[in-house]
Amino acid sequence: MAARRTQPLHAETLEGWKIDGNIKPVNNFILIKKAAVEKETESGIILTKGAAIVKTEGEVVSVGPGKLHPDSGIPFPMPVEEGDGVIYGRYDGTEVTLDGVTHSLIRDDDILVKFKGGELTMDSVEPVNDGILVRAEDTEGQTSGGLLLAASSDQSKRPSTGVVEKVGPGRMAESGELIPMPVQEGDRVKFMDFAGNEVKIGDVEYTVVKMAEVYAKF
Repeated sequence: MAARRTQPLHAETLEGWKIDGNIKPVNNFILIKKAAVEKETESGIILTKGAAIVKTEGEVVSVGPGKLHPDSGIPFPMPVEEGDGVIYGRYDGTEVTLDGVTHSLIRDDDILVKFKGGELTMDSVEPVNDGILVRAEDTEGQTSGGLLLAASSDQSKRPSTGVVEKVGPGRMAESGELIPMPVQEGDRVKFMDFAGNEVKIGDVEYTVVKMAEVYAKF
């Protein structure tokens, strides 16, 4: 594991307020250098400022020491290290400007997946903690006999079954040991409606859910 940064970083603004001081993550916070905003599509169409795509992706710059288990006082291991790439929730994090560059402070629980090598692929991606990467299956448009049905007018409904593609290491118990994950790659799972967050890897949309959001495997 790479050595963690010991020197704090100088910050210019925090949540839009000008400050003059150093910043170092504490507890289970992580400092992320945010990925650049996409100002044109893959086909070369220039996007307006309002339509530009702001990615919830970045590179880990500095890692806090982690939080303590409320019963045993054992520190929870931090799931990332400096240099890791991460994808996190759309509404998570607090922006901070370091030397004119936009960063974000997020919690370890905000991380959906991590990856190494600077590129998000199925080979490099890893769920963290008790996260599960699922390739969701849209079966709402078929009968049990395989007949296609007309699309529903309820556009808010998302698939809630799928195949497990990657499994995180699990949550830490009071003893400090990791609790084994009860699912494995290849299992089909049923999870809560509207649970999870979508992550696009290549041209495929996946869903990241927590183990507590999974009803059953089959």
